[in-house]
Amino acid sequence: MTTHTSAAGVAATAPTAATAQHILRVGPVNPQVARALDEEFDALVLPTDPAERAAFLAEQADGIRIAVCSGRIGVDAELMRSLPALEAIINFGVGYDATDVAQAAERGIPVSNTPDVLNDCVADTALALYLDTLRQVSASDRFVRDGRWAAGEGFPLTARASGRTVGILGLGRIGTAIAQRLEAFGCRIHYHNRNERPESGYTYHASARELAEAVDVLVIAASGGPDSVGIVGAAELAALGPQGYLINIARGTVVDESALVTALTEGSIAGAGLDVYAQEPQVPESLFGLDTVVLLPHVGSGTRETRSDMAELVLSNLRQYLADGTLVTPIS
Repeated sequence: MTTHTSAAGVAATAPTAATAQHILRVGPVNPQVARALDEEFDALVLPTDPAERAAFLAEQADGIRIAVCSGRIGVDAELMRSLPALEAIINFGVGYDATDVAQAAERGIPVSNTPDVLNDCVADTALALYLDTLRQVSASDRFVRDGRWAAGEGFPLTARASGRTVGILGLGRIGTAIAQRLEAFGCRIHYHNRNERPESGYTYHASARELAEAVDVLVIAASGGPDSVGIVGAAELAALGPQGYLINIARGTVVDESALVTALTEGSIAGAGLDVYAQEPQVPESLFGLDTVVLLPHVGSGTRETRSDMAELVLSNLRQYLADGTLVTPIS
């Protein structure tokens, strides 16, 4: 028997005889991972059609012991309940809020994610959004392409990006990488985090609202999940104010999206750079015509190099679990 530890630190025991035939792919995954699951592991694939899925689970559920999924799809509560023999969930992505981690913890099912390998690219994306939003790079590109410059029109002045006071909401691995980049622009870093981090040398605030009130730009790098839903709402946006900017590369659910749309359309904040949304891939259409808003299609970690590294980490988690019942990067 092999002992492993769940996401909640609960010890569980599992047979060591898990094989490739016990693996289920849930939803679309990275092509590199999908290819390995097919060619190396001969994994099962969960059907998308509801009737086919029900028939598939009736036949296969009792033998499925490992689920491989993306952070966007996850293993939700209903599917997890349908898999009585499930032992481990291997997740592509640093976020895992689509998976019912509470049920997994109760059942002693460990969950892995892909931390660290994407920190730099997500932080680079945050910096790109920061510069684009304040200096309106995308808007000025459209201005040229539309022929307005050639027609003699002048582009409006934008906001200085260097030397700002910037708040980081969530000073974890990615938040720290963002802060380090902004320091190179002479920015003063403030933050709010679940736990104060005095070793960072940055200025701590006890709440998201206090942080928003103290800064020029609020960068959201908080983890997703039920604990962070809507922690930036109308009050925080009002505290940020009409000269303030918001950048979100975390999860769309961290922000009250309707309050954000109102703030942007009414001009009660100066602008926003968004890579994530509440109901992806749906984006509020009222934002499309605003030059004060930069919209990205959730590409924070979307480089060839990082996605390859994430895929390798997923496969390393899978191979190690098959070998000894442990995961390389279990969530804490």
